[in-house]
Parts: sequence; structure tokens; C-alpha cells
Amino acid sequence: MVNMAPPKQRRSKGKGNHFRKPRRVVPWRRLLTGGLLIVLTLASAALVVAGARFAGQTLSSSDFFRIENIRVENNRRIPGKEILALSDVRAGANIFELDLQRIGRRIEQNPWIAEARVRRMFPDQLVIRVEERTPKAIVRLDYLYYVDASGQIFKRLERGDGLNFPVISGIERQALLEHRDATLQRLNEAIRLLEELEHRKVFRPADVSELKLDDTCGITLYTCKGGVPVRLGHDGFSAKLDRLEKIFPQLATRLGIIDYIDLNVARRVIVKLETGEARGKG
Repeated sequence: MVNMAPPKQRRSKGKGNHFRKPRRVVPWRRLLTGGLLIVLTLASAALVVAGARFAGQTLSSSDFFRIENIRVENNRRIPGKEILALSDVRAGANIFELDLQRIGRRIEQNPWIAEARVRRMFPDQLVIRVEERTPKAIVRLDYLYYVDASGQIFKRLERGDGLNFPVISGIERQALLEHRDATLQRLNEAIRLLEELEHRKVFRPADVSELKLDDTCGITLYTCKGGVPVRLGHDGFSAKLDRLEKIFPQLATRLGIIDYIDLNVARRVIVKLETGEARGKG
């Protein structure tokens, strides 16, 4: 029988037109090196954390860093023992376990303390430095309160507290609650006026018993001797006090018969006598 099928073609073993796919080479050395670096990095981090934890435990348990001395600085009014009691720090406490900011806040609960800064002095000392408030005046609300140079109302007066300060009146407690910013601005104007008087040579804070604040009339001072009203108005206090000081030595001996002094007229001082006679002086 004759095979009529076409002859099979043999696959050529030569290169011919056949494309051989290149063999892929895996960079085992690079992968192994990178993996080793990652393992070493993680191990190093773990060692650092463990070392830090061990160091922290060692420091917190070491007697070398236990508080042996607590020093209070810059206190004049508040006794050091009272400040130490407020700090609630005991000798023998570990210096690293103290929350310094929390200690400062506890000390500042005393109204006389404006600020308390606490720092460590290695290995076994703690230093507490305080800034105390100084009263500038007494403000009359529902009760009497001290106010400092910044206008901060900080303490209600109690038995034994000093009264030798000018009194600021004309501020209502309700106004302070409902219109705090505007009311504090008026209070600060009175404080600035007292500071102006401190630089005077003739008419000084010791000559003033009260500063009355009024939205319409402004500020009126009352003299210690005779309680004579000195009307200053809303502004220009420095120039008005300059005019008053020129004649105040003459008026000082006659305050008992003066009804009021008005400084709101430009370049003049109006002196109203109790007899009803008003005199204007330049």
C-alpha cells in the first residue's frame, strides 16, 4: 500500500527561527543579605527597648536617686513648710518618678502663689521656686478681694489680711460674670491709674482711699484725708494729675472744707468748696 500522506517534517535542532526563553536567575545572595539586615535591625531595636526598660527599673529602684533635700526659693509671704505641704513630696521619693508639672499645679492652689516652678537637682535634690502675688488694691464686689498689678482678682479678704490698700468700687459681681472682658478692662484702667500715681511726688497712692468706676463719669478718686472726690473722667490722667499736683500742697490743708475737685476742664482745676463757692485755678 502506498502511503499518500505528506511526509513528516523533522523539527530542526538548529537555531533557525525558534526563540529560546532565557532562564530566570534568582538573586538569592541579595535576598539573604536584606533579610539578615532586617533581622539584625529588629533584634537591635528589641535590645535597645529592653536595655532602656532595665535602665529605667534600675534608676527607679536605686537609693542613689532618692530625694534627700527639698529647697523652696523666693517665698516671702508663704512659709516654706506650707509650700512643702502643698507639694505633697516626701523625702525618700525617687527623683525620676516625680511629675514636676503636677507638683507645681498643687502649689499654685494657694491664692498667693502666681507660679511655681519645680526642677530636679541630681542626684537627690528638688528645688521649688515660687512667684508670689502682691496686692495692688482691694476690689469691692459682694465681698472684698485683693487684686494684683495684672488685674487678677485672686483672694477674698479674711480676718488678719491687710487693709492698707486703695479700694476700687463701682464693679458689680454680676457684670463681672456676664461681661467679663469689658469689666476687667475697666478694672485694669484703675490699676494703671494707681501705677501712674506711684511715680508721682506730690499726689501718691497713699493719698487715695478709693477709686470709684462709673460708665458715665469715668474714674473718681477719693482722698484719704477728708474723703474729697477728685473727678478724673475717662482719659488724659497724666496731664490732669500734673495740674492737680501744682496746687495740691495748697489744698492739702483745706481738704476738710472742699466739696469736690474737678479735673475735666481743660487746663484748669475746679475746686468746689462746701460753702457753695466754686473756684477755678489754672
